[in-house]
Amino acid sequence: MTWDQVVEMLTSPLMQRALLAAVLVGAAAPVVGTFLVQRRMALMGDGIGHVALTGVALGWLVGSWANLVPQDALAVPGAVVAAVVGSIVIELVRERGRTSGDLALALMFYGGIAGGVLLIKVAGGSNANLISYLFGSISTVSTTDLWWTAGLAAVVLGVGLGLRTALFAVSHDEEFARASGLPVRMLSMLVATIAALTVTIAMRVVGLLLVSALMIVPVAIAQLYARSFGRTMAAASVTGVAVSVVGLVLTYYQDIPPGATIVVLAVLVYGVAAALRPVLRRPQPVRDPHPDMVDDVLLADDDVDEVCVETPDPAAPGR
Repeated sequence: MTWDQVVEMLTSPLMQRALLAAVLVGAAAPVVGTFLVQRRMALMGDGIGHVALTGVALGWLVGSWANLVPQDALAVPGAVVAAVVGSIVIELVRERGRTSGDLALALMFYGGIAGGVLLIKVAGGSNANLISYLFGSISTVSTTDLWWTAGLAAVVLGVGLGLRTALFAVSHDEEFARASGLPVRMLSMLVATIAALTVTIAMRVVGLLLVSALMIVPVAIAQLYARSFGRTMAAASVTGVAVSVVGLVLTYYQDIPPGATIVVLAVLVYGVAAALRPVLRRPQPVRDPHPDMVDDVLLADDDVDEVCVETPDPAAPGR
């Protein structure tokens, strides 16, 4: 890669929009993914993505009826509405316990895909029109799409970072959060809503079928080394931006799909990070919290003959 090629890439309006979208999505998706991993709902993004496909087709149908140009002008707003409604339904089902969370997600999978395929046919389109939404088509990101992405990413980052402490409490232990006086239901709905918004902003970059990977894999990488929730979120966000930008740059010089490239790159980074973890993260030596006090408990591997325990003098004052 020469300097002239780099300049050519950075001065291309198409790549400028694509890179900005990749940075926004790469930063926002792992923030929400951190909460989903904490709640053991890593596959929620997949369920919402399938429902969002129905929203895309519904927006396409409304645009067709209204004779809008382009016909998919309402695809993103339709995806936002459908994803938010679907995420709230998933959360309500999970909260009331009428069925398991896995079953609720499965129902969303099947219903979302089927609804999208059916509605796009009613709108006069074909399944080929859904491909860019299913697998991503960052090269087709328009200025309007970029504004949508920027606005929704700002909302996701603002809520995820601004309410990080409260959302972590709810995600970690709902019973403790409820006992602490936090509005658990409202905060749970908020997590579901920002997850839905994240899915819709990422569908142009990695596609609805792969968006969950961009939300979860950077978090899995960060958890290998980070020692706190805040550091995990920060490291995951940086990792998301890095793999999104690098993957997009690779697709600029090679004719390969950007969404799949970004996800495969993230998985490869996870594999390398997991392999290097035993070497880079050595166990920390145990420090004595009270070095001025005599230990009166022996560990199982301590040599009794080598341990000197100070015995109080019976003749000492106060005895």
